[in-house]
Amino acid sequence: MPISRRGFIKELALASFLPRLSSTPGGNGSGTEFFSEPFDRIAERPMIKPPRLKAGDTVGLINPAGATYSKTDIQILEESLAALGLGVKLGEHILDRYGYLAGKDEDRAQDVNAMFCDSSVNAIVAVRGGWGSNRILSLLDYEMIQKHPKALIGYSDITSLLVAIYARCGLVTFHGPVGISTWNQFSVEYFRRILFDAEAVTLQNPTDRGDNLAQTTDRVETITAGRTRGKLVGGNLSVLTAMVGSQYLPNWEKVILFLEETDEQIYRVDRMLSQLRLSGVLEKVAGVVFGKCTNCTPGEGYGSLTLEEVLRDHLQRLGVPSWYGSMIGHVEKKFTVSLGVEAEIDAEVGTIRMLESAVV
Repeated sequence: MPISRRGFIKELALASFLPRLSSTPGGNGSGTEFFSEPFDRIAERPMIKPPRLKAGDTVGLINPAGATYSKTDIQILEESLAALGLGVKLGEHILDRYGYLAGKDEDRAQDVNAMFCDSSVNAIVAVRGGWGSNRILSLLDYEMIQKHPKALIGYSDITSLLVAIYARCGLVTFHGPVGISTWNQFSVEYFRRILFDAEAVTLQNPTDRGDNLAQTTDRVETITAGRTRGKLVGGNLSVLTAMVGSQYLPNWEKVILFLEETDEQIYRVDRMLSQLRLSGVLEKVAGVVFGKCTNCTPGEGYGSLTLEEVLRDHLQRLGVPSWYGSMIGHVEKKFTVSLGVEAEIDAEVGTIRMLESAVV
């Protein structure tokens, strides 16, 4: 996610009486907008679990947000997936560029729709985040996606697609590595156990102290102790905040909200959490897991709250289990978190225990 992404981008919620446009993208270059049922009925759709991955499967690679400037990034991803026994199929527009975006909106959306529709593709991985996924939400064919369920994996700006597709289709999606992530042993273990082995795993930070007498990294900071259950939904804080007011968010009642962020000054984290509170999101959730806030600093100026103070100001008042420091976000070692899956969290020890598998 680039540092320059600032402020809030609000998409207007469309009236429920608008007809659904079902034509293919037109020749005027504008692209077709696909609309489904009103939001209040979308939330009632049953959960759909995608098929598990297996050796020999093909992964479709897409670039729905920021541009990829080097073919080497694609080659490294192809080699990483090959090490997992997976083949790849490149999106038609994967190396396109339109300023800081990976091509025009309608072309990036076309690649997403095409990968879901393609029967030879078993799962979909985004090459990178950046900015731009919010721009294509109205161009996705959710009805078609619902009929062709498959695992969609990514994080950061890909939060837009993960949350919107879960909300509109009921399809479980995965907040996990993007193509340019470090595919290390820690990250791959959770990726494999969840997506290949269909395990209901417990996500828990590493506890290795190294040569130290106490653990100094990847610590869990409890905000409000306790246990609770609910469906996991969340992702990048600024991306989620930019979706507030749109028809692409789920019902937040009894949800376990997980968040992560990077390269935002602390007052901006404060501002975004304030918007989630004022919009009514925070008051509905059953628990909050704040992952890593990488490079979230006070910046320049006179005085600042600490990140811990901001998180406590917003989360402690909720009275629900919450903690900070889970391995979710812009870090080399990261969990794969399944959106839509029922889980139990323990805010004192900092664990997310899946109560069901995420794939079938």
